[in-house]
Amino acid sequence: MAKSPRAWQRMLSGRRLDLLDPTPVDIEIEDIVHGLAFVARWNGQTFGDYPYSVAEHSLLVETLFSRLSPGASPAERLTALLHDAPEYVIGDMISPVKAAVGPGYEALDDRLAAAVHIRFGLPAIPPAKLKKQIKKADRISAWMEATQIAGFTRPEADRIFGAPDLDVISDLPIVLRPPVEVRNEFTSRHAVLLDAMV
Repeated sequence: MAKSPRAWQRMLSGRRLDLLDPTPVDIEIEDIVHGLAFVARWNGQTFGDYPYSVAEHSLLVETLFSRLSPGASPAERLTALLHDAPEYVIGDMISPVKAAVGPGYEALDDRLAAAVHIRFGLPAIPPAKLKKQIKKADRISAWMEATQIAGFTRPEADRIFGAPDLDVISDLPIVLRPPVEVRNEFTSRHAVLLDAMV
C-alpha cells in the first residue's frame, strides 16, 4: 500500500498544522507573524537590503484600509491585517503563478483563511463588502510597492493596479526593515486590535 504524502507542517510553536484540513486550535499568531516576516513579496524582486515581506505588506494594507474606512471596527481592521495570513505556510505567489496553478491554490488559501479567522474570533468568511474594501487597500498597497521598490513605472502600475488617490498615501513611504522589527510591530498591532474587540 502506497504511503500518503505528508500534508502537514510542524510549526515553531510545536503545533502540527494540517494544510488540507486546518483547524483553529493549531493556529498561533507567533507562527503566522514569524512566517509572514520571512515571506518575500514580488518573489524577492525588490530594491533594498531587506526583502519586502508579507508581514510588512499586511501592516500597510491595514493602515490603508483604516484610512479608507475610518469607521471600521477593530474586528474589520484585524481582518485587514490578517488578509494574507495563509501565506505563512503556503507562501506568496505572484498573480501570474496563481493563475497557472488554478483553483486548487485558492481553495487551500480559503480553508487556511477560515481557520485563521475563527481562531481570532472573526467570521470564517468575511462579508463581501468588507472583502471588497480590503481588496481596494491591497491594490493601493501593490501600486505603492510596484512604484517604490519593484521597478514599475507609474503608468505601468496605473494600468495594472489602478491609480490611487495620492492624498491617501502621500505620507506613507515604504521603508524596508529587518524581519525582527516587522515581527514586533505586527505582533503589537495584532494584540491591540484583538484587545479592542473584547
